[in-house]
Amino acid sequence: MLRVPRHEFVPASWARQAYADCPLPIGEGQTISQPYIVALMTEAIRLRGEERVLELGTGSGYQTAVLAAMGARVWSVERSPVLLEEARARLATQRVENVHLVQGDGSAGLPSGAPFDRILATGSLPSIPRALLEQIEEGGILVAPVGGRTTQRLVRLTVERAGPREEDLGLCRFVPLVGASGWPEGDR
Repeated sequence: MLRVPRHEFVPASWARQAYADCPLPIGEGQTISQPYIVALMTEAIRLRGEERVLELGTGSGYQTAVLAAMGARVWSVERSPVLLEEARARLATQRVENVHLVQGDGSAGLPSGAPFDRILATGSLPSIPRALLEQIEEGGILVAPVGGRTTQRLVRLTVERAGPREEDLGLCRFVPLVGASGWPEGDR
C-alpha cells in the first residue's frame, strides 16, 4: 500500500485527510474505504501474484491500484460512469497496468471475463449472489461485506469442491452495491 499514493485517489479537497484511517467521500454518494479495511480485504483474498481478480465497485480506483501493485490482473466493474472515468484517469496518471475497467452492474459480476481466481466486493451485498459463485474458480476466494443496510459482516468464501467454505472476518460498514443482485436503486 505504500507504493500507491492514496492522496491521488481522493478529491483534491480531501487530500490532506487521505491517510487518516477513515472513509472519505469521492462523489456520487460513494466513499473510498479506510486504509485499514483496504489492507484487511487485500490480505483476506490471499494474493500470491498473477491472479485474475474481479473487483466489484471501482470507486476512486484506489483498491484497484493496490491489487495491481501486488501483481494481480484486475477487472473492475463500476456502475457510475462519472466515477469510472475519474478512476480511469487516476490509474493512467499513476501508470497502473494490469487493469481493465468496465461500466456495469457489479452485483452481476463479469461473466464475459470469468472465471476469476479472486472476487472482491467493495460495496455491501444483502447476500452473496449465485452469479458470483459461478464466476470463480475452484480454490478461488471471494471477499465481500454481507448483511443489512447499516452494518455487515466481512465474509471470506473459499470455493471448494464440496461447496463454499465461509469465514467471518468481523463487523464492517460499507456503502451499498446497487444492482440486480445487490441493493435496489433508491436504497442508499
